[in-house]
Amino acid sequence: MIAKKLAAEKAVEYIQDGMVVGLGSGSTATWAIKALGEKVNAGLHIQCVASSVASENLAKQYGISLVDFSALSDIDITIDGADEVDAQCNLIKGGGGALLREKILAYNSRQFIVVVDDSKLVHTLGKFPLPVEIVPFAAELTLKQLRNLGCETSIRQKDGKNFVTDNGNLIADCFFNQIEVPELLNINILLIPGVVEGGLFLHPKVNRVIVGHADGSLHFMKGDKKE
Repeated sequence: MIAKKLAAEKAVEYIQDGMVVGLGSGSTATWAIKALGEKVNAGLHIQCVASSVASENLAKQYGISLVDFSALSDIDITIDGADEVDAQCNLIKGGGGALLREKILAYNSRQFIVVVDDSKLVHTLGKFPLPVEIVPFAAELTLKQLRNLGCETSIRQKDGKNFVTDNGNLIADCFFNQIEVPELLNINILLIPGVVEGGLFLHPKVNRVIVGHADGSLHFMKGDKKE
């Protein structure tokens, strides 16, 4: 917990007065939202957009100003977590089920900063099941096509029912074990009719990864370089 908290607090240091900030989802993003709330209450003036209803509600709780997407042309910085990060700063995201909205924010941000603890670092992506958001219509056919890519997959469940995203879609959790060429897999997933978005976030859109360690230290990754 301390590692995530420190990484999130470091990411918040990049936020400057007057910025438009994208708020990610999940446990690490929660620490960033809390840290931002403290800065807002101390006088920082920012506008925020959130990638999930949960993050939106948390931001309101901490007094953070939220704006409608229609009022924006772009986003200065988005801060979010990840489920896996490889050495090239490719990510798996979507463990919380908000991958579509998270990717929209990341794509439209001048800077996309990812905060993780060191347990999320991997040599090759794939141990964590890759989430893929799909439409409910003919979901079994979409699952069949995903399986043809070499994975086992099933619809995510919550409380004995299909998990439904904030967009009214389903999440297919795909177990690849190893994803050797994430760029190619991402293309093949997105070509399947019924797929809305995949949980592979590729390194060109990842500007910085801040990694927290249990001993309180941090290290930084950017592209294929470590700082």
